[in-house]
Amino acid sequence: MKDILPALNSAAKNHKAQLFAITKSYGLTISEWKLLCQVIAGNTTQEVLSQKTKLDISTLSRQLKRLVEKEMLKKTAVGKDKRQLIYNVTQKGIDSSTYVQERLDKLTEQIFSHWTDEEKNLLKILINRLEQSLSRI
Repeated sequence: MKDILPALNSAAKNHKAQLFAITKSYGLTISEWKLLCQVIAGNTTQEVLSQKTKLDISTLSRQLKRLVEKEMLKKTAVGKDKRQLIYNVTQKGIDSSTYVQERLDKLTEQIFSHWTDEEKNLLKILINRLEQSLSRI
């Protein structure tokens, strides 16, 4: 049996690989999908998106540009000088995000299909406790 932290790291890598495959099947990266979800949630300016995602403006700009090129977002210039951009999700973006979320939900169901509610709750408690312990260091 693996030690706790290596086992968690291994599980996280496995989960990330599966999420990568899901997002890739719809032409997205994991980062683009997360950003798309932020815009769908109503965060439509670079300033707000930068705060929510903790991304620097140049990284954020590149990801937004790729989502516009993939026709998942559209941008609108606003303000007197038209320098501020507002991003809105397109139908293709909504469909992509919905598809990824549905596949992720199915994956989660598969992972925990043989777990009781009590086991899942205990795992949540323990992982949250571990996260708190790590943040105190």
